[in-house]
Amino acid sequence: LDPTVKLVQDNPCLTELIASVLALPEPSPSILSFTLRLAGILAASENRFQHLQQEKLLVRLFGRDGPLNSAVWEDASVRSGWVEGVHSMMHHQPALHFFCNGGGIDVIFTLQGDPSLFVASAASQLLVHMLTFSVESETTKPLSTKDCDWPACSQMIIKRIEDSLQSSSASHIEQSLKLLTSLFGSCHATWTEVLWLGIEKQIESFLTEETVQAQHMLGNLLLNMAWSPVFCDTEGSFWPLVTSALEHLTPVQAGPLAVGILRIYKCPQDVRIQALTVLLQPMDCILRAASQTLEYAGLLDESVSDPITVERLLSSKSSCVSLLCQTLGHLEELLSLIHLPVDLPYTSLLRSLMTILQFCNGFLSPTSPLGSTISRILVNCFRVQRSALDVLAALSAKRGCDILIGSLFDVLLAYLESPNTSPTVLKKTFQATSKWLVRLQELSYSNSQWQETEKILGDVFLVLQKRLCSPSWEVRDSSLEFLTVLIERLRDQDEFRQSLLSSEVLRLTENLLEDPESYVRASAVTAMGHLAFITYFAPESPVAGNQYNKENTVAKLQEILSTDPEGFPRRAVISIFTKWLRQGCTGQLEDTEQFVSRVIQTVEHDLDWEVRLGGLELVKIFCNQTICQLGLPKCPYAPVTSAVSSSIHQNELLQIFCRAKLFSFLFRSLCDCDKPVGQRACDILLVLRSAFHPVSTLEDSQGTGDSPASHGIAWLQRTLRQGSLAQNFPTDGGNGVDFQDPESMMLALGTIDLEELHDELNKSSDHVEKSPQSLLQDILATVGTTEENEADCY
Repeated sequence: LDPTVKLVQDNPCLTELIASVLALPEPSPSILSFTLRLAGILAASENRFQHLQQEKLLVRLFGRDGPLNSAVWEDASVRSGWVEGVHSMMHHQPALHFFCNGGGIDVIFTLQGDPSLFVASAASQLLVHMLTFSVESETTKPLSTKDCDWPACSQMIIKRIEDSLQSSSASHIEQSLKLLTSLFGSCHATWTEVLWLGIEKQIESFLTEETVQAQHMLGNLLLNMAWSPVFCDTEGSFWPLVTSALEHLTPVQAGPLAVGILRIYKCPQDVRIQALTVLLQPMDCILRAASQTLEYAGLLDESVSDPITVERLLSSKSSCVSLLCQTLGHLEELLSLIHLPVDLPYTSLLRSLMTILQFCNGFLSPTSPLGSTISRILVNCFRVQRSALDVLAALSAKRGCDILIGSLFDVLLAYLESPNTSPTVLKKTFQATSKWLVRLQELSYSNSQWQETEKILGDVFLVLQKRLCSPSWEVRDSSLEFLTVLIERLRDQDEFRQSLLSSEVLRLTENLLEDPESYVRASAVTAMGHLAFITYFAPESPVAGNQYNKENTVAKLQEILSTDPEGFPRRAVISIFTKWLRQGCTGQLEDTEQFVSRVIQTVEHDLDWEVRLGGLELVKIFCNQTICQLGLPKCPYAPVTSAVSSSIHQNELLQIFCRAKLFSFLFRSLCDCDKPVGQRACDILLVLRSAFHPVSTLEDSQGTGDSPASHGIAWLQRTLRQGSLAQNFPTDGGNGVDFQDPESMMLALGTIDLEELHDELNKSSDHVEKSPQSLLQDILATVGTTEENEADCY
């Protein structure tokens, strides 16, 4: 007996369930939807399909006498269940013929226009699947354009597509175009070209007939075809059709097609140039509208479509902003590509961007009528400003824009200074400015433009001082983030350091450590932490001896760590302390030991688990650095060369870790109520154990006798297994463990089964929550409250 049929025969409740639902005079839509899906899954096997057919169940569910002609069909969940059920069983020819011969194709085509978008999309996907399955399972030789060569089911589907494309119904045309877009995107078989040859003329007519409102869908269709090797490798009529589309579609419709084409390497060069022209045409129009003379007339020698079309769009308030935002978004997408298959005119593009930004802040008053109209539309337009600044930032990585850098900073500084610049636009301006300042530093080294660089930096810090005093917390926050980015990228440059230290930025940043807004305090902590690399940790600290001393800053940050009521500033402090330690800025070993000890004693009582996790990261770095400084193997599993020297170093290392109170923090963290904290602590303890207990000596140490410390270790192991250490942490020397005693800690590392703890901490809760018993309990819990819990139960 076929095992797939045996499933149904051994579980008659499955067919009984379907039959009982069909017997109901008015079945619940959700129950009927579930039954349709279940039947589809069962009928996915050809033998089970035949078995359900013999029981007359499938025809009553999916045929004309089923839910199709009943009132319950009005419910979208039933129609959705019907489509999904059909899709599930569409894996063998009997199911395909059952629907094709029973009128199912007509139903699915109708469902393409369903008011429920989920049902409509599922119906379209189902037709793609049925067409693909029919052609690939029922043909034995390559297809031609003659109808008789297509299998019967695929003939029916293709005939419906062709009829829809030739109909006068805009919705039918759109549905078929969606279907074809999905088909060409998912199927790259050679027969798709045969299908295309039969409908190509009709599609081409949509580009030229103004009465047909289907042009907006043609871009996606052609783009999906362009990615298919069936079409992109041919020398037929496909690429000329793409060229025609770029010419006839509106700039808004052609934009997505153009940027998609520019990403395809196998695209012919003439088509690529035309696509680039479509993208640059609005930018070209902006330059021409703003130009006082013909010196910078535009980006393009000639345009693809009529320039008047673009000018008309840019002259209208409703279309100008959307066209520019779309164009700028496409340009940013292109600039983000590592390998751009086409050369962009970077200098002209930058000039056009600067013009747009000047239109937006009212700093440019063109004389041409078109320019005046565009400038009125764009004044204070945040959407265009943000998009233009994103492209401007992306351009900083490209060469060829250097001659405009002075004018560019004039535009950026105008935005930074203007009180009309919104906080979101100001943040974008800061991001673009930081990238161009890095570019400026590179140029000043190659061209010796020290004075210009110094002036620009001075102007930037002057504006930054004002912004750090802004009444808007978002502006203060963005200003501090900007400062941090600048320090990260430019702290090694003398001009930058001198400009920064001669400004009031340090004092203002320190004042913001006490800002009433927690986000600003956090950003001030991060900025002060990065400033320390210039003021305290540089080989020759330029501000040594004045009020900005390291001890004061560390004390202030530690105070924030222990007293700030919000989590963000405390997380920022532990992150900065970790960064200092990682870069070796916390002094000699003794100072670092005291520093780490003070920090973790504060952190272990913090209510924010991310702060505690940051404390563990600090401990991990400290342990690794100390082990390396004392000459122990860097790799925890490396063999120890000299037993005598290793023993001396181990004792010294243990004493350092015990004095710093690392072990009490680590063992307490093992039982933290937040699992990531326990996992990190266990990982660190495993590394420490491998440093103190080489694999060869581990088994011996686990058999340790009855020393006084071993009784405490036994208690510790039991307590860890119960996960209750945090609640029962020992405060006396009675039954507990002395976490500052090197001998006890050596014994603990060698005795406690850290691997078992590690496995327990890393075990997912699925083994409890996803068990059949748990699922059954969830179902039983919904009994009596079906209406409230129906969705959860399903």
